[in-house]
Amino acid sequence: MKKIHINCDLGEGAAFDAQLMPFLSACNIACGGHAGDEESIRRTIALAIANNVEVGAHPSYPDRENFGRKSLEISAEDLKASIKSQVKLLQKIAGERGVKLTHVKPHGSLYNDAAKEEKIAQLVLDSLSDIEGDFSLYAPFGSVISRLAKGKFKVVFEAFADRNYTQDLQLVSRANPEAVLHEKEAVFRHIFSMYSEGKIKAINDEEIYIKADTFCLHSDTKNSVEILKFLDLKLQENNIKIAKL
Repeated sequence: MKKIHINCDLGEGAAFDAQLMPFLSACNIACGGHAGDEESIRRTIALAIANNVEVGAHPSYPDRENFGRKSLEISAEDLKASIKSQVKLLQKIAGERGVKLTHVKPHGSLYNDAAKEEKIAQLVLDSLSDIEGDFSLYAPFGSVISRLAKGKFKVVFEAFADRNYTQDLQLVSRANPEAVLHEKEAVFRHIFSMYSEGKIKAINDEEIYIKADTFCLHSDTKNSVEILKFLDLKLQENNIKIAKL
């Protein structure tokens, strides 16, 4: 049976973490920037341990008001300190349970900015370089940060199962009502095309090449549990098992 790696952003205050966890390969845990605190981190790590799911840090711009989904005017020094603080907090709590971080995945606008802007990408990489540990970096294929990380971090290319893309492989803005895929059949077609053919149909219907080692499903989508259960079923029908890297 073939394998596919599926990750999910958890510990963000959504109601479905416990229901999603059994179907995941990895979870990216909010660590205080856009959401999350020590209590939610401990709770999410416990769920990950119980379900044998990989644990990663999900640092963000320190902007809980906007859930980290807006670019933030912040000094390089302050942003670097925030990223380090967030990842180290999660690393410390995970270590108390005997769990090592497998990866780091920036959240929201920090993720998008680092994918396009060399200054932000380098700042993120510098922040992570100051943290001890053997963890990989989740990043979009063809992104600035994935290029700059070469030789410094193991890069795991990530694509989104429930987000539409533009023809230049950027995520469609959430301001667009078609940014997020909600129908489970559409999500399956989306992810299966990327996984099996390395192709994705952009929002303008253009087919483009994409490389992905892991696929993200957002936990705050209202029907995320239904979508993930459907994905698990349809993938198994195609002789594909959700598993770890």
